[in-house]
Amino acid sequence: MLAASRNVIACRLGSYAPFERAAYAHLASLGLRHVELAVPPADELEAVAAELERHGLRASSLHGECDLGRADVAARIAEQMPALARLGCAIMFASVRRGEIPAETAYERLRAAGDVAAAHGVTLSLETHPDLVTNADVALQTLRGVDHPHVRINFDTANIYFYNHHVDCVAELGRLVAHVASVHLKETDGGYHHWHFPALGAGIVDFAGVFRVLDAAGFAGPCTLEIEGLDGEQRTETLVRERIAASVSHLRALGRL
Repeated sequence: MLAASRNVIACRLGSYAPFERAAYAHLASLGLRHVELAVPPADELEAVAAELERHGLRASSLHGECDLGRADVAARIAEQMPALARLGCAIMFASVRRGEIPAETAYERLRAAGDVAAAHGVTLSLETHPDLVTNADVALQTLRGVDHPHVRINFDTANIYFYNHHVDCVAELGRLVAHVASVHLKETDGGYHHWHFPALGAGIVDFAGVFRVLDAAGFAGPCTLEIEGLDGEQRTETLVRERIAASVSHLRALGRL
């Protein structure tokens, strides 16, 4: 068994979709104490904070907006900072895409967003998505172009297979781990563009290997459980709860909880 984890184990609230209302109580019953959720609207922020507190939970990361197609992206980042401050959260998870804008423009806008985040003690953690963080090669190119200590990577253990052919999750993480601020623990059957994200332990991801790489690098950021289900299935609340419980059990068997 691996040594006890030094990093936070959390769950992405969207893993319960469309049954999120029952998520907090269920997570607390499983012994988890951290969640990743979307940046709440200003008029809902206090209610979200109260609900987290009521269940003994805290946000380890917030999913925010970082639209590089907007020239005012830094201002949009600034608008979200009060929510991170209120919830005591230092990581803003974001999916970014360059699209048709020049690479240098994307890098410049991410750099400006990083300046805003840094001023609030926050790190932007970019999801493993095309076209700026598709794999280790692309992510490293983006990081070199942005060159900002508060713009880092969210490494997703399943997306690395979903968006690439002939890759190995542990090897890709090893190349990026010095730049990783957060991790999504997501299972897959390894198929390219195959929507198959079951409970942890029911696919091909070597989670023990993932944690070995993280531990060797001294990684202490949040590792967030994410379950997105299988293509074409009928999601039920029972199924969702069972998969999350099975995933938590898998993490306990690995000595992470």
